[in-house]
Amino acid sequence: MDRVVVMGVSGSGKSTVGRALAEARGVPFLDADDLHPEANVAKMTAGIPLTDEDRGPWLEAVGAWLAERSDGVVACSALKRAYRDVLRASAPDARFVHLAADRAVVAERISHRREGGHFMPPSLLHSQYADLEPLGADELGLTIDVGSATPDQAVARALA
Repeated sequence: MDRVVVMGVSGSGKSTVGRALAEARGVPFLDADDLHPEANVAKMTAGIPLTDEDRGPWLEAVGAWLAERSDGVVACSALKRAYRDVLRASAPDARFVHLAADRAVVAERISHRREGGHFMPPSLLHSQYADLEPLGADELGLTIDVGSATPDQAVARALA
């Protein structure tokens, strides 16, 4: 499977599915949130959506992580095709697993997760859906409806 980017809006299950997928494959895992500079985290914590300019250096860092290994899984929003293009510039063979779900389902998940200290407030979900560009027919990957699939089922589909 090589390099895989588990993508989607915040609250779609990227970290959970990505970590489990990496474990099942016995490969390294990265939660791309860990690479956000402090300024990005501060903006998101304050409820301010990131701009493309804010995301540029972060996406390049994620791409560098992918480029450093022949196999691995990264959980990264990769909402826009242009963002995925940045990642593909570093890892042309990267495959994308888009975890998709109805906005109401994701909003409910975020409302519970927020208590766990994640810096992404529920108020930014709208901006994430506004930016989201589903995978194009020419992009290597698949879309999984995680509104009706458990994390284990999503991992099984990604492995298949």
